[in-house]
Amino acid sequence: MKKTIALILALVMAAAALAGCGTTEKPAEKPAETPAVEEKNYEFTSEEVYFPNGDKQIYAVVYTPKADKTTYPAIVISHGFAGSYEDNVARAEMFAKNGYVAVVFDFYGGNRASKSGGEMTEMSVLTEATDLSAVMDGVLALPQVDKDNFVLMGCSQGGFVSSYVAADRGDEVKALILLFPAFALQDDCWSRHSSVDDIPETENVMNQTIGKIYNVDAMSFDIYDVIGAYKGPVHIEHGDKDDIVAQSYSEKADEIYENSELHILHGAGHGFQGKPLKQSNQLLLEFLAKTVG
Repeated sequence: MKKTIALILALVMAAAALAGCGTTEKPAEKPAETPAVEEKNYEFTSEEVYFPNGDKQIYAVVYTPKADKTTYPAIVISHGFAGSYEDNVARAEMFAKNGYVAVVFDFYGGNRASKSGGEMTEMSVLTEATDLSAVMDGVLALPQVDKDNFVLMGCSQGGFVSSYVAADRGDEVKALILLFPAFALQDDCWSRHSSVDDIPETENVMNQTIGKIYNVDAMSFDIYDVIGAYKGPVHIEHGDKDDIVAQSYSEKADEIYENSELHILHGAGHGFQGKPLKQSNQLLLEFLAKTVG
């Protein structure tokens, strides 16, 4: 059964009143300072690699823990719109310290200076899906990766793309993690254009110049018709102060997934900092511990 867990640090004593019912259905909440799992502190290595995607070369950095194991669970982390691999380096290092191979990468045309090359006018959620799938192939071929414990994780637009790839390659994805996923982006495209015929060759969105392909691809399907094909465990985190993607988009995804948990982080916006970031990291380690070990 799905659970939506609202993480609220203050007013714990008033939880029953806020819920509008008894408290027997929910466990007592743990303060942020109490880790849900015992954190490790392995040393790790990092290596720059390129994974081929047709005639493209996708730049990535692979973080591998130094522990007494031959293979490790692996996590591929996708960045958001106009972001880069650097956005998730701290998360990758945290995962490596805790015994997971972690991979960050640049989408082709994913930002103005992508190390994978390309221009943002060439990028769309579907081109990014092919990039992620290529990275997935490359990571699964690494000798230090436990192929039976492979995780996709995405932030914002990277969450949208990760959910799409997980639905397509569900048998290979042990678990899916979505942080403030941008399931609103298709509605945003439709709000700017009444039809595909209305789309200009280039357009400025969030101070970035995107190409026609971005809108055409986004408007060609409904992500909510796709994501339910993934049947594995799904972990979603969304901030209740997100002013880019409304919380309701993640709530709808949580209803569609058969095996999901939605965590609403109090005070968090589109991207986590401070206490919400600390809460998020603890939730991530707890989820990984119970799904991939």
